[in-house]
Amino acid sequence: MYAAWDPVHTDYAADTALPGPRGLAESTDDWLAIHHGAPNGHLLHPDTNQMLASLTSGGPVHLMHTTPYLDAIRASGELHGSGGCLVGALYCAPLTPTPDGLRPHNLGTYLLRTKPDTKTLVFEVRPEAPAPPKGLNYLHLGGIHLDTYLTHRGFLTAGEDDHLRQSAVGRLREASGFLDLLLADARGERTASTTAFFHQLAATVPHMPFLGYLYFEVLSEYLLLHSTSPETKAYAFAGEMNNRLYKEVAFSAVKTMGRLFDLALFNPDRTQLTELIDRIDPALALGADAYVRRRLPHLFACAALGPDRDAGAVSFRHAGTDFDTLATMAPHLAGQLVFREMRTLPRYPALFPVFEQAKATSVYAYWNNQNIAVPFNGVLPKGELGLNLAFPRASCTAWVAETCERGLLHPTEQLNLLPVPRLADLRGTALGRAAFPGPPAPPADPSTRPALVGATSAA
Repeated sequence: MYAAWDPVHTDYAADTALPGPRGLAESTDDWLAIHHGAPNGHLLHPDTNQMLASLTSGGPVHLMHTTPYLDAIRASGELHGSGGCLVGALYCAPLTPTPDGLRPHNLGTYLLRTKPDTKTLVFEVRPEAPAPPKGLNYLHLGGIHLDTYLTHRGFLTAGEDDHLRQSAVGRLREASGFLDLLLADARGERTASTTAFFHQLAATVPHMPFLGYLYFEVLSEYLLLHSTSPETKAYAFAGEMNNRLYKEVAFSAVKTMGRLFDLALFNPDRTQLTELIDRIDPALALGADAYVRRRLPHLFACAALGPDRDAGAVSFRHAGTDFDTLATMAPHLAGQLVFREMRTLPRYPALFPVFEQAKATSVYAYWNNQNIAVPFNGVLPKGELGLNLAFPRASCTAWVAETCERGLLHPTEQLNLLPVPRLADLRGTALGRAAFPGPPAPPADPSTRPALVGATSAA
């Protein structure tokens, strides 16, 4: 069980990267060196990244969580996780204690500014020992998704199972031309102009939504590691990556992000990409398309195939014949496809506790084995982290907090809350409300209502 989760986590104390497929023009270690050599590459180290330094210190860790459901949480006395946050954590941002109050990480400051109708909770987690700087990379969850589907396939009707498989294969067929182009690029074989590349990328994302997530993370990586704006430099001096950059990328590119954070809709073409980056960090606009063209194929190959495949032996035109062929040739992509297709099933709210709770329970066990009380988004150590609700070797104290005029948080009311290693009901999440409106009326007794939590789909 633990072996399956190791490749999903990035260890920021390691000198080498986890290997990718064979046959790529650039190795994962090549890209690790590129990232470390970027202007903000020093923030990939545990001793210079404020969040990583806090998590690995062995001392108390302070977190903030914004929620519109404080009354429900207070009434239930429980904290539940969200399948949209690191598989099953409680979405938080870091805090740093100062003599005058708790200073939010710039991600927390962004959340406080953009979520005015929420209340803020503060947590103090006291672990017994330092944690490793290992963060969960959700782009590499394909193998976990596939294994979970195969293990719990018996919970599906024959019609549902057939629909998942046929839909996954259908999407692959529609996207196979561009996916083969990505693999060719990753092997160092340029087969299309940059303009044609972006035209096909933008057109393929609606058929292959996982590409939207990869595209977004490539741009986030480019901005966070290469920005040298005064704002970014100030945050870097404090040991923080500039979270405003990727937030503005997402919300500027997709008009409906404010309703549901859905990166499956992220598909700017080349002109839109340049205009988008020019508004966010003008100094980086001219290099954005070249970075995406070089980085996206490599990242796709690693996320779709896994480390034990030969990129030169894969053709998605041939993998698109049936689901079993796809799962053998590109198991991680098969898992990503079936995971997203399952969300479209009418019965998904009933299936959610089976499939998603299984992943959450499994990752809780991994984190507990690794002594991780506070997991973080390991795509980059940018500030997105969570609370492991199943961790047995740490005390956790919770307060309601208020923000002063200086932007510092001050606990005002201690809460008696029990962290419960169970996912909140799907209909209490943003995804559930958007995809499955009209939940049943809550019970009359507020003490029996489920604790509702916030989440991010980027984790």
